[in-house]
Amino acid sequence: MAKIVIYGAGSIGCYVGGRLLAGGSDVSFIGRARMADQLRREGITLSRYDNCRWHVPPEQLDISTDAARAAAADLVLVTVKSAATPKAAAELASVLRPGTIVVSFQNGVGNADVLRAALPQHTVLEGMVPFNVVERGPGAFHQGSAGELEIKQAPAMQPFADEFRKARLPLVQHADMLPVQWAKLLLNLNNAINALANRPLKEELSQRAYRLCLAMAQREALALLKQAGIRPARLTPLPATWIPRVLGVPDALFERLGRAMLTIDPLARSSMSDDMAAGRPTEINWINGEVVRLAQRLGQPAPVNERLCELVRQAERSEVRPSWPGDALLAELRAAANATLALRGTA
Repeated sequence: MAKIVIYGAGSIGCYVGGRLLAGGSDVSFIGRARMADQLRREGITLSRYDNCRWHVPPEQLDISTDAARAAAADLVLVTVKSAATPKAAAELASVLRPGTIVVSFQNGVGNADVLRAALPQHTVLEGMVPFNVVERGPGAFHQGSAGELEIKQAPAMQPFADEFRKARLPLVQHADMLPVQWAKLLLNLNNAINALANRPLKEELSQRAYRLCLAMAQREALALLKQAGIRPARLTPLPATWIPRVLGVPDALFERLGRAMLTIDPLARSSMSDDMAAGRPTEINWINGEVVRLAQRLGQPAPVNERLCELVRQAERSEVRPSWPGDALLAELRAAANATLALRGTA
């Protein structure tokens, strides 16, 4: 049986790894001491928005804080936050045996490149987790929204496909993952809005003012992607280019047109909101910040996403967490966009 190691025992790592373990795979976890202690006491309890549940008792868990545990791996799933990718790459480079496959199941579009640069003798693949996972309590992880795992197509990955199938986590394979990653990132632009709103995702997305904030951020990103020659993949019933228009319809109409976006646990929040609540650094630099960097490469402005980055960083530094009303946040983003237009008009 193939040995799978989860490098990064956070919400995503514990959920995906826990599902694989519950499906009969040989899985080990590498994580921080806090999570390791919790899992050794509680085991892993998993739940899904459709009321499916799984439990792995503590005695069936193999979890370590030492990256050396990955030395026995045939497949490593990297699920750490983006800021920790360079450290993960360095630690894995020192312990992995030849032939180990490494998959980046992380946000952003550049983490696999960081891993690939440090692991030139290994197959490193881009992956994407489309669903939201929240930590409900010690050892308890809940999938709050739908979606299937996406991964770069590669012959080396075929021997592991059955492991994911047994866990009812089938892999959707793509010849080119960049359009898929950008499509996910377009949806993840809402993470910052949700964190600033300080509301559950379903409640936030049910209010037109917040959706208009997301539509502004997406339109800005889509214009840049078009200039860069990148066409986002279709991950939702609607093409990515249609979503900003649908976001702007009245609330009652959005309930029907945007039903898929609202098929989410009523209590679920974005990972960025959870990070902010826990006082952890967010991944803003690898989500909205990716749009800003793309704009810089193209010599274009990205005032909406740049302002969202600034507001999240301010919130990270604040002793009191903000809870932006939708109208106030929308006015803030419109002001940023209008200021940039005015500057360009006088240039």
